[in-house]
Amino acid sequence: MTETRFLHPPEPVLYAPIIEAAVREDLNHGDITTAVTIPPGQQAGAVIVAKEPCVAAGLFVAMHTFRLMDPQIRFANTAPEGSSLEPGDILLELSGDCAAILIAERTALNFLQRMCGTATMTARFVQEVSGTACRIVDTRKTTPGLRILEKYAVRAGGGFNHRFDLSDGILIKDNHIAACGSVSEAVKRARKLAPHTLKIEVEVTSASELNEAIEAGADAALLDNMDCGQLAEAVKFARGRRADMLLEASGSVTLQNVRDIAETGVDIISSGALTHSAPAVDLSLRMK
Repeated sequence: MTETRFLHPPEPVLYAPIIEAAVREDLNHGDITTAVTIPPGQQAGAVIVAKEPCVAAGLFVAMHTFRLMDPQIRFANTAPEGSSLEPGDILLELSGDCAAILIAERTALNFLQRMCGTATMTARFVQEVSGTACRIVDTRKTTPGLRILEKYAVRAGGGFNHRFDLSDGILIKDNHIAACGSVSEAVKRARKLAPHTLKIEVEVTSASELNEAIEAGADAALLDNMDCGQLAEAVKFARGRRADMLLEASGSVTLQNVRDIAETGVDIISSGALTHSAPAVDLSLRMK
């Protein structure tokens, strides 16, 4: 198991309702199997183990899930958030009321497998661009209701977060430009009304749109669906005009091409795949 940097999880008030809703969905009128097989008060211990290489993320969510069923459940040997795990490594040991552990098992694993999957996918992208100055960032292409957890998992994997929501920054996209009539008009309107604390980023798909964004005074440009040759030309052009302009590449980013994209000189590579396409990690809870 390899440890990584300290990660501060979200405040419980932000994720507790998500977990409570998931527990209610699964529990419904009660766990009839546990009720007819496990006597009240029986104690037990269990471990959650990795069955494939992965990055740990979301142990605090799993613990919260179990404690909803029994606040007295005890935990030990918790894997550090963001640590690399191999098959057989323990993510979490727990002990307490046997029925509570069994009732919460599936919901806790659902969250944990998904978050570890996102962290693992992110770590692979981050590893591919190691040695460059480029950051891997997520998008708003998250599972409805799970954004706070999925974006945390991206950070656990070594990535960074883009906007959390629509109020988190100004990103003028193709449909905004179409509605405004031009890049320059869209930037002009945004600059006039936007709070002074927010930067303005513009999505561009061509050299002419990039030039228009630069002349309009945009702070950043999202270079959308450009191939590596186009990206390299765009970076060279933008750096010659505005050395401080932040350049983001997005669209059709894969593990196979992310290194080539990073080497074009862009500052950021954003990928929705980190959250919408990460496979769940295979984990297992085993009763002692």
